[in-house]
Amino acid sequence: MLENIHSPSDIKNLSQSQLKDLAAEIRKTIINTVGHNGGHLASNLGVVELTIALHRVFDSPNDAIIFDVSHQCYAHKLLTGRFNEFSTLRQKNGLSGFTNIDESDHDFFTSGHSSTSISAALGLLTSWNLEKKDGKVIAVLGDGALTGGMAFEGLSNAGQMHKNLIVILNDNKMSIDHNTGAVSRYLSRLTMSHGYQSFRYRVDKVVERMVEKIPSFGRPIDKFIFRFKRSLKGLLLANNLFTDLGFEYVGPLNGHNEKVLENVLRKVRNLSRPVVVHVVTRKGKGYEPAESTPENFHGVGPFNVEDGTFETQSAAAENSLTFTQAFSNIIVDAASKDNRITAITAAMAQGTGLAEFSKKYRERFFDVGIAEEHAVTFAGGQARGGLVPVVCIYSTFIQRAVDQMIHDVSLQKAHCVFVLDRAGVVPGDGVTHQGLFDIALFRPVPGIKILSPASAADLKVCFDYALVTDGAVVIRIPKAVCPTELPEFSQKVHEGKGILLSSQGKALRNKYLIVTTGSMYSEVSQAVKSETVSKLKTDIYILRFIKPFNEEYFVDLASQYKAVLFVEDGVITGGISEHLCGVLAQNKYLRTKVLAFEDKFYSHADRQQILDKAGMSPSKIAQALKELADA
Repeated sequence: MLENIHSPSDIKNLSQSQLKDLAAEIRKTIINTVGHNGGHLASNLGVVELTIALHRVFDSPNDAIIFDVSHQCYAHKLLTGRFNEFSTLRQKNGLSGFTNIDESDHDFFTSGHSSTSISAALGLLTSWNLEKKDGKVIAVLGDGALTGGMAFEGLSNAGQMHKNLIVILNDNKMSIDHNTGAVSRYLSRLTMSHGYQSFRYRVDKVVERMVEKIPSFGRPIDKFIFRFKRSLKGLLLANNLFTDLGFEYVGPLNGHNEKVLENVLRKVRNLSRPVVVHVVTRKGKGYEPAESTPENFHGVGPFNVEDGTFETQSAAAENSLTFTQAFSNIIVDAASKDNRITAITAAMAQGTGLAEFSKKYRERFFDVGIAEEHAVTFAGGQARGGLVPVVCIYSTFIQRAVDQMIHDVSLQKAHCVFVLDRAGVVPGDGVTHQGLFDIALFRPVPGIKILSPASAADLKVCFDYALVTDGAVVIRIPKAVCPTELPEFSQKVHEGKGILLSSQGKALRNKYLIVTTGSMYSEVSQAVKSETVSKLKTDIYILRFIKPFNEEYFVDLASQYKAVLFVEDGVITGGISEHLCGVLAQNKYLRTKVLAFEDKFYSHADRQQILDKAGMSPSKIAQALKELADA
């Protein structure tokens, strides 16, 4: 059926039996594609019926459906004319794994971060109102998005403005790890209101049959009954958060009953007030491995569709240690020796390497939900109380807490350690997830130290230093395998200085120097060994410290080389490389070149493809060095 669906209008006249077949085909397509390409599986399988109902009731793109995080947009893509391209999901030049404004008129926001949909939807709705444009705006949020503070800011403002915003709360009990906190418990209490649910479904069937038989007054009476039932619900479910904020509240509804969802949405569409429709879905619906262990099928790599097992890695890959795994081992070991160490995550325990810590030191582990701002300030409070909090957040998500890093940590002189996973290039997830901005964001902040280790041994040395120094420390680690260890990686920390890798053990004036952030060491090392520049005598200087930085030492070192090539896995504007080029220029040293990311957003592809596009793959680094030598 999907190959004949070119827009949502193509599903509006399908029968209920055809819709069931369509839902099954959507699930099969999603499972097969994610099994081959990787992606977000469980959350997307859970919203198939909901997405069908939304597109049957509303008229996208004349009506706007805005997906929060957009971990739940695959069915939406398939119903908006992208079936023929769906096999390219998350591949270079293929479909994004998230909604993307450059991909379709049906995507109103490029979204990959949580808790933004209500604010975005409310802004769009007010714009349409001022322009006298008709159309409904629907925010669809789930995967723990309601644990983010921005969602409540949007709810509060929307309730105050009394705009006819529709908020679909997809309650699937999970974000990436299991949901935590009071909001999750509150939603569970609403969901478990079985007495009301049983009563409502019995009344619905009887009353709706009666109303349908009334020839000329059916629709007005139907609307009256709908309002009556919502009023009754307000009595039965006292202290409803959403009604207190100024919303009508409908639910909880079975998110896998398309007919019920569609009937309710058609009534909600006619309301002139803001409304929350609470829908309960099951992550991984229709695929047993994902249903039984949804946390394992949130964001996944390729897997065997038949049994849900993940692809067998090569022996070399199995024996390879990633930076995340290395950090996991390091923090567990450190915590065994110092009971002041705590670990804080924003719903990313597994992804940031804290799963083992959470098992061994449960009382010192804190998952605050998808609330990065709170996580940072929470850490600042712990530090002021004498603990040593280690905050583990993806680089892309720490962007949400820049003010907290400045005001609630650095200004307070709080000793906190921030381990930014996925710093630099992030394959697959695309423009919203690249970790390219943290250096430029935090380098100007007074008191913050920024370290960039190049290996597992280097990471341990840097982490041990971070635990005993003062103030805030940021440690950047990539989504990559740790390189082969060298003796230099274990050398003692000298604040402000990096690691010099030289075949002769010292600098020579007839040699070239590549200065690199630690995350790019593997690519730089390959470049130096390539045929293109193997005859050039080239040393590598790893920027263990991005801040503080010993400029006097660096100028003295760089002046001993013919030319210096900088390689940095961050944006060039505001980065360390551009600054150091200026420092060398001030000291009459002009033979430099910078390889870093331009001021643009980089789309999804694998690591090497992204680096190649940015001019930073091993071959491109070698080419740049040769051009510098030939100049």
